[in-house]
Amino acid sequence: LMQSFLSFLNEFLLFRNFIEVISGLDNTLLLLIISLPIGFVLSLIFALGRVSKNKFISKPIASYIFVIRGTPLLVQIYLIYFGLGSIEFIRESFLWYLLREPFWCGVLALTINTVAYGSEIFRGGIQSVTKGQIESGLSLGFNKIDLLRKIIFPIALRKVLPSYGNELILMVKATSLVSLTTYMEMTGIARKIMAKTFAPVEAFIAAGILYLFLNFLMVQFVKYLEWKYNPHLRIEQS
Repeated sequence: LMQSFLSFLNEFLLFRNFIEVISGLDNTLLLLIISLPIGFVLSLIFALGRVSKNKFISKPIASYIFVIRGTPLLVQIYLIYFGLGSIEFIRESFLWYLLREPFWCGVLALTINTVAYGSEIFRGGIQSVTKGQIESGLSLGFNKIDLLRKIIFPIALRKVLPSYGNELILMVKATSLVSLTTYMEMTGIARKIMAKTFAPVEAFIAAGILYLFLNFLMVQFVKYLEWKYNPHLRIEQS
């Protein structure tokens, strides 16, 4: 009887923790909604710079990618959250109105990180476009902008969707590190519950379920994009 009662208490605690953790879902989604679109656009721009023949453009971007991919995201978050505040110029500028908030520090760190990985993914996609496809566009009278918009980008994006989908999933999980800046997203709330109840398993199981659900939605979104922009997949399935 006592064992059954304890089991009931554990289940009830898990349910209560789940309700508390889900209250931080909007903060997690807000990080993603802002950082992912900005990171996507900047990744495309940086990828173009990466494949540029101008070394004054490609070399600094390559160095940026090397530094960001070679250092942990947690270190980057700490440097932005704690390090930028120690610079007097930033504290006295308009940037301090944003960077003194853990949310914007998290957005900045996530964006900087995903741009480094995303630009390399898109670089591979751009370089996979064959010379014949580019010459076909030129023979139709496309200028450089039309060539990028109608041939290079569509082909490259279709090819890198699975790889970029992995980056999106990693970004969902990376939002948990922003909780270390006192930002109360789902992991931050789970850590608060653990400190209050001394029940880490129930707290982080609740958080893990929610992250799993978010990544399930992200996987389905990427699968839909693959199905929509790769007609041959629809033919094979039928």
